[in-house]
Amino acid sequence: MKQKIIIALVLILGLAIHTEAKDGVKIGLREGNKAPEIAEQSIDGKELKLSSLEGKLVLIDFWASWCPPCRRENPIVVEAYEEFKNKKFQNGNGFTVFSVSLDKSKEAWERAIKADELSWDYHVSDLKGWHSKYAAVYGVRGIPTNFLIDGDGVIIAKNLRGAALKATLKELLK
Repeated sequence: MKQKIIIALVLILGLAIHTEAKDGVKIGLREGNKAPEIAEQSIDGKELKLSSLEGKLVLIDFWASWCPPCRRENPIVVEAYEEFKNKKFQNGNGFTVFSVSLDKSKEAWERAIKADELSWDYHVSDLKGWHSKYAAVYGVRGIPTNFLIDGDGVIIAKNLRGAALKATLKELLK
């Protein structure tokens, strides 16, 4: 019985490691990999998909209302969003943020979005805190954590904080 379980786990792990997108790019968490899909509920209960933003540069931002470093980083992300949302990039038309909250309280999450003036349209959470499905998929062990993906959904940078976010976006301009 133990051998069957071990064999099944090895097969599943092998399939996960070799997962490829339709275009042949490996799906994973390293730069050059296609970012895993995120399909999660918004504050108003609608499902939002990361793949719906294909063609844009997207910052996938893992954060929470209760996280002081996240809240200190939010004004920098807002500033970058406002400056670059309508710009043309080498591989992307426009820039947006896809926020994934690790909150458990919908009310606290909503209050933080309003208080920090997070004006982009893509805010999702399963309200499971550290047990968030997508925190696990993306290997998030601390927040804030972010991934910058290009217009094809390929990860081009990770954990851009402070001035590094705007500097990277400037380098990627067309």
